[in-house]
Amino acid sequence: MYQIALCDDEEKEQDRIEAYLQGYCQEKQQPRWQIRRFFSGEELIQQITQKEYAPDLVLLDIFLSGITGVETAETMRRIGLWMPIIFLTTSRDHALHAYEVDAIQYLVKPVDRRRFFCAVDSAVEKIKRGKPRSILVKTAGGVRQLFADQILYCESQKNYQVLHLASAEYKVRMTMESLWKLLGSYSQFGRCGRSYILNMDHVIFVEREEIAMDNGYTIYIPRNKAAEFKKAYFAYYFKQAT
Repeated sequence: MYQIALCDDEEKEQDRIEAYLQGYCQEKQQPRWQIRRFFSGEELIQQITQKEYAPDLVLLDIFLSGITGVETAETMRRIGLWMPIIFLTTSRDHALHAYEVDAIQYLVKPVDRRRFFCAVDSAVEKIKRGKPRSILVKTAGGVRQLFADQILYCESQKNYQVLHLASAEYKVRMTMESLWKLLGSYSQFGRCGRSYILNMDHVIFVEREEIAMDNGYTIYIPRNKAAEFKKAYFAYYFKQAT
């Protein structure tokens, strides 16, 4: 189910667009999407940065009370969020700015139903074609979107988890269980004792108490924990090969 963020400071417009979205799902025979309404760009950004909300598609009015829709989109892109954006507005004056933040479409109100459906078609295709496998975490430098394939391994340090990437590492304040809820749905990740989550695509070998990673790092753990992980590691690669 797609998560849709609808940001407009007029409730009647929100009602209209939500009805269009429901009509789209019905016409395309898709399950209904989960739509969340926002009345300002600040409210949407707050949910993204503080609640780690990551919508699949954003429908964004340009003329909002407070920061504009363009400023809202710029903030999302600066954070690193990739999702398609469709602008809804009463003026054509900001079309250039809209495309500078890689918006899918720029629709002038009152929004035509047919054109709206075409814009959503484009957004859905982009989601299906290019949706990165990623998680959203809060680091000391702010909220970041990290692509799952780039995470080599995660190491527990009391109340913090250190996420090791090939070119950087990020320390996040959360439990290992909470992090596992984010990464456990990706088949390449496996738990290794209480202290590690490993990306099996980046494991070179598992032997006795040692697990060698392709960044040159060796993880030392008790032999029984290594044996458990080794079973999961070979099961993963057997499944990949079949």
